[in-house]
Amino acid sequence: MLGSVNLFELVGGLALSLVIGVTGYRRGALSGSGVAGALISGTLIFGLGGWEWGTLLIVFFVSSSALSFYRAREKQALSEKFPKGHRRDLAQALANGGLAALLAVLSHLLPPLMGGAGGVWFVACAGAMAAVNADTWATELGVLSPHPPRSITTGRRVEVGTSGGVTWLGTAASLGGALTIGLVAGLELLILRQGWASVATLLLAATVGGAAGSAFDSLLGATVQAIYWCDTCGKETERRVHLCGAETRLLRGGRWLGNDLVNFAASAVGALVAAGIGLGLL
Repeated sequence: MLGSVNLFELVGGLALSLVIGVTGYRRGALSGSGVAGALISGTLIFGLGGWEWGTLLIVFFVSSSALSFYRAREKQALSEKFPKGHRRDLAQALANGGLAALLAVLSHLLPPLMGGAGGVWFVACAGAMAAVNADTWATELGVLSPHPPRSITTGRRVEVGTSGGVTWLGTAASLGGALTIGLVAGLELLILRQGWASVATLLLAATVGGAAGSAFDSLLGATVQAIYWCDTCGKETERRVHLCGAETRLLRGGRWLGNDLVNFAASAVGALVAAGIGLGLL
């Protein structure tokens, strides 16, 4: 219950999140509002989930931020397609870490459901973080593929950066991103002496959940995510106002379903798939 929350852990989570947020801001990975998002999600994840939950958030933030700056000049030409730059704002921070924060809260509000370090709440958190990590890795590395992407729904070639477009490089990066979170989470269980069976289950759950969440993100991007068209430039974009300054018109999808909500949905799928595997095998 919330009454059992350790105030010291919450304060510690706030302090650590502040350090991470300020560092991210100075390095250009977070905007001012993004720092606020990092404080909210980080404080809840560290303060209520503990160091094992918080470490997964750090791994995601550090690796995804590093990849966003990797060969950044080559990616700059694609900025017109994406709704935002590499500096994450409040909505992006909550879309990536918000579900893990919610799971941390629920782990205290609801009766224990196979709780503890290797319990289903932690497995779900690992699946959520694996999904956003997999999706970020797929995006940041997939756009550098030497081969043109293909639509996940039709298999037809699409322009680089097109929402719902996939490549072999991006798919491999997605699996690598999910596996990384799974390996870190599994290592944490080894440190806590949870046993090899729990480690193997968590590794499988996080990797499969992360890959599933990333694939779901691409599926939404190719079908129902809001995609706009700039009549001035004759180009497809996720921006309501194109970089040229012209207002765009809706080409497909729903206006309410932007990239941030798609990312949150992907993390939810990752958490559900991972939790389902965990419940079946733990």
